[in-house]
Amino acid sequence: RAATLTNPVLWQDHPDLDVFRINSTFFYSSSSFHHSPGAPLLTSPDLARWTPISHSVPSLTPFGAQFTLSPGSRAYVKGIWASTLRYRPLTDTFYWLGCISGTGRTHITTLSNTRGGTTPPSTWNWTSSSTPPLPQCYYDAGLLVDVDDPSQPMYVAYGNPRISIAQLAVSASGALSEVKSQTVYDPGSGTTLEGARLYRVNGTYYIFTTRPADAEFVLRSKSVWGPYERKALVERIKGPGGMVNVGFAHQGGMVDTMDGRWFYAAFLDSYPGGRIPVVAPLEWVDGWPRVVTDAQGRWGAGYEVPVVGVEGVGGKGDGGVGVDEFKGGRLGEEWEWNHEPERSKFRLEGGAGGLVLGTVDVTGDLFQARNTLTRRIVGPKSGGTFRVDVAGMKDGDRMGAVLWRDRAAYIGVWKEGSAAKVVVVTGLTMAEGTWETTGKGSVVATGPTLKTGEEVWLRVEADITPAFGTSTERTATFSYSLDGKTFVKLGPAAGMTNSWRYFTGYRFAVFNHATKALGGEVKVKSFALSML
Repeated sequence: RAATLTNPVLWQDHPDLDVFRINSTFFYSSSSFHHSPGAPLLTSPDLARWTPISHSVPSLTPFGAQFTLSPGSRAYVKGIWASTLRYRPLTDTFYWLGCISGTGRTHITTLSNTRGGTTPPSTWNWTSSSTPPLPQCYYDAGLLVDVDDPSQPMYVAYGNPRISIAQLAVSASGALSEVKSQTVYDPGSGTTLEGARLYRVNGTYYIFTTRPADAEFVLRSKSVWGPYERKALVERIKGPGGMVNVGFAHQGGMVDTMDGRWFYAAFLDSYPGGRIPVVAPLEWVDGWPRVVTDAQGRWGAGYEVPVVGVEGVGGKGDGGVGVDEFKGGRLGEEWEWNHEPERSKFRLEGGAGGLVLGTVDVTGDLFQARNTLTRRIVGPKSGGTFRVDVAGMKDGDRMGAVLWRDRAAYIGVWKEGSAAKVVVVTGLTMAEGTWETTGKGSVVATGPTLKTGEEVWLRVEADITPAFGTSTERTATFSYSLDGKTFVKLGPAAGMTNSWRYFTGYRFAVFNHATKALGGEVKVKSFALSML
């Protein structure tokens, strides 16, 4: 159990956080863009240890063909941006909603009959069938279920650059529809507000809004429809304990403990690793929340843990360090596919373990190849090792362990004729903004040719120590092993970009695609995540 709350509370890319509490369990919903499943959901018993338990969007298929990487289409950086999730006790239903970039509509999923999220997550069934998309785009939405009202009405705050409120009606079947909407706050010329989160505390309505990407403001009113007054919560606050090369804490929300204390959770731009969550206590002064800082006026490196002596839902909160042998009938919640996968082309081997990846596309472009499986890197430095059986590869197939983003590199196996050779490939790139492929990569180092039936361990070790806003280039190294014990480094270190425009931070990933003909497959026997 945690003794202190240490920032960042989770050194992984989980941006646009929406936090709330049900009884003694804290919930955290996050953005996932073009990855599937989407909208990861984490829980914690104490705000200090967070563990992924589900995804609110099981499939991106409802968003359109571009999210499936169908030939000639792609949806990089589109998809699930700042979305929102809340629980309505009256109907024992979770509601997730988000305006999907690339569709212009607000999509909704629901989860019912979980007794407030206490049933096993493996039994949960998120669905969009009872709640069709809304034609309105609730951009950067924040949902409020007003539990102080017996009918538990629902409102959503949203917008950029102005903030609006919409009241939602809930039908007998659970479907949502808009009753009324209006702009409630205009910041005026020259100021943009977004990332709204809506609360009701002691009869007063509060909207947390961010000025991207350096401040958080609080709007306050006695009526949900305004008028609202504004006050700064944080402006250009320095990182935890003087943490350097990171952005300013912003775009978050507040949550209370069972004994009535309040905390503010936000994120820091921390590229190349992405955007990472930090938490600080709030104090209330004249009805306004105020962040408790350290003696230097910075975000604190650590605070007293909010809840002491609990285990509860939340697990270790270590980002998933350990070994995954892909046993059972479903992938762990740490995993997300690049775009919606072709589900007929992968399978889990059940109790025996292992993930089989069949080739889906004949292409020389990894960014267009379907069924690349990704996992967030844990900072500041960690390594990911894939153990792979490549006996099922066909002539022209390529597989690898990837340092994955819009500037990528990998160590893998190329099958040419009957020879399966270990290679390092760098120079895979996409153009910022269009996200069209500008570099398909080239082999920069060659390792051994594998013997028939020989397994290979492929390792990527990444340093995602923050370098945001600098020209410093963090790097990753590649190595392989033929016995799982002795690893040999191969090729030059691969540099990482610090740009925020792709939004998602670097990830570990594994792929298998064809360049000549379909029919090949590899078996990923395990993945090991370790801190360096």
